[in-house]
Amino acid sequence: MAMNVSPDSAANEPDVLVDINTTPLIDVMLVLLIMLIITIPIQMHSVKMNLPVGNPPPPAAPPPVVQVDIRPDGGLTWNGTPLSGRADLEQHMAQVAAQTDQPEIHLLPDRLSPYSAVAEVLAAAQREGATRIGLIGNEQYMQ
Repeated sequence: MAMNVSPDSAANEPDVLVDINTTPLIDVMLVLLIMLIITIPIQMHSVKMNLPVGNPPPPAAPPPVVQVDIRPDGGLTWNGTPLSGRADLEQHMAQVAAQTDQPEIHLLPDRLSPYSAVAEVLAAAQREGATRIGLIGNEQYMQ
């Protein structure tokens, strides 16, 4: 017995597809990606701060205020009295930090004063433990 294979019979049959079906593969990969995204913990880039809880009662008396002025040449004055240098500034900051009810330090830099002088005062306050410090006179920088 023999089989007759003619060229006409091969032309009528469809070609065999040898490509892999990627649709189920893509579906599985998407499901795995979603599972991976859900199971990865969310990374929190935060700064830990001790924030007060609730509203504190208003103080019975306003705290005392210390005025620190920075002149355009970088010189400092403490309540109108010129300071001789960094050691004098740190001595005054240590006296403020040693008090139980620290006075507020109002830092008023001149518009033309160098930033290094402002940073020096803030660093001295931080080193000595003076916690109540604020910049005032910012309206001079608005245009």
